[in-house]
Amino acid sequence: MGTKHVTVTIRNPANPKKTWEGLFLVDTGAVDSLVPKDRLEAIGLKPKAKHIYELADGSEAKMDITTGDIEFMGEIVGGTIIFGDAESEPILGVTALESVGIVVDPRNQTLKRMPATRLKQARRWW
Repeated sequence: MGTKHVTVTIRNPANPKKTWEGLFLVDTGAVDSLVPKDRLEAIGLKPKAKHIYELADGSEAKMDITTGDIEFMGEIVGGTIIFGDAESEPILGVTALESVGIVVDPRNQTLKRMPATRLKQARRWW
């Protein structure tokens, strides 16, 4: 798929009036979403933990993460957000997309809303 961008609003769940809106690259190769650190700090979001991520070049980086509300295409979901460098392009990861039932249609290079979000029953292991 070629590059696809979508307008996203990041909201601080503890103070929903604090938001930041930007144009995000849709990246189905990224699990979580990424926002420049200064934008997250401006709306009062602080790091909650660190996760190790594999970067596009195959190297690994330990990065600060937080949780927040991610709103796009008329949908809203709570998700993990990575603190990116100040010059980082914001990324909308696949977890946020799939959580609201939006998939990438590679044939038309568009985002497609599924009629229903997939929910599968977990198998019992006992």
